[in-house]
Amino acid sequence: MRWLAEGAHGDMDWMAETAERRAAPQELWPRVQSVIMLGLNYGPADDPLAVLARRDRGAISVYARNRDYHDVVKGRLKQLAGFIVSRRPASELKVFVDTAPVMEKPLAEAAGLGWQGKHTNLVSREFGSWLFLGAIFTDLELAPDAPEEDHCGSCRACLDICPTSAFPAPYQLDARRCISYLTIECKGPIPREFRAAIGNRIYGCDDCLAVCPWNKFATAAHEAKLTARAELDSPALADLAALDDAGFRAMFAGGPVKRVGHARFLRNVLIAIGNSGDEGLVPAAIAALASPHPLARGAAVWALARLLSAGDFAALAQEQAAVEADTAVMNEWAKETQSVKN
Repeated sequence: MRWLAEGAHGDMDWMAETAERRAAPQELWPRVQSVIMLGLNYGPADDPLAVLARRDRGAISVYARNRDYHDVVKGRLKQLAGFIVSRRPASELKVFVDTAPVMEKPLAEAAGLGWQGKHTNLVSREFGSWLFLGAIFTDLELAPDAPEEDHCGSCRACLDICPTSAFPAPYQLDARRCISYLTIECKGPIPREFRAAIGNRIYGCDDCLAVCPWNKFATAAHEAKLTARAELDSPALADLAALDDAGFRAMFAGGPVKRVGHARFLRNVLIAIGNSGDEGLVPAAIAALASPHPLARGAAVWALARLLSAGDFAALAQEQAAVEADTAVMNEWAKETQSVKN
């Protein structure tokens, strides 16, 4: 698997900075003799792609519709770690769930949990693409399991469905084009070339996972903490755009979405509003022009350019020119004003 992340707005510099430690477990902890990998099924009960057709609704990645998986997986790892220590009190171990530069997917493949598919994610013959991963590093010498073989064959469904063509080749992901990166990790305005392709995805993207044929063997998650909350299953874009900072924090408390912050979240919602084609969402976009977040105001400009007539947009642009002071937002007005003229 190869990641292409150079120039990704500085948001993924950690990949280069931790490359040496990620290359081998001993670089992270010299005493490690064995790595125990855990996979936790988070398979959805319904088709996660169905919401993409509901343009006035927001699509939130399956893994982010309830509690933060880090807490859930870490709890399971600690249970297993406690069992190990009870049997071997002199042993030492460390538990990792995205808390250190650990290459979970290659390690999980080596442990036989699945294989890294052409979309670079782990695929299991039993659970398809829906697995959270965690690792226990131990100084015990344990007999290794047989690694899993690649069962992708000639299939390229995950490559072909990607809205932003983020896979330059099988087993290669260009993170700069990935919607999960763009809606979660990208801290600035989403590059204009990808905005239309994002559709109504407001946090992450499940397309390459959901289309995998191996999901026909997958079952819905049994862990109650991972079951989708009703209010996070295709929420209305108008309601999301109306959230203030306190409302945002309350709605997403205890879950992964909260970590992007209110500004980036509003940016994503407004991009989705611009892609909705729904003139009924114009008031929500206009209200966002008064947001304290320049990111949100800039995205609102882009959305309004797609929902308003050229004349109405030009009048609004003239009105906002007297009150907008942020350079990036003013650039959005200039670009979209020129765009609607053409």
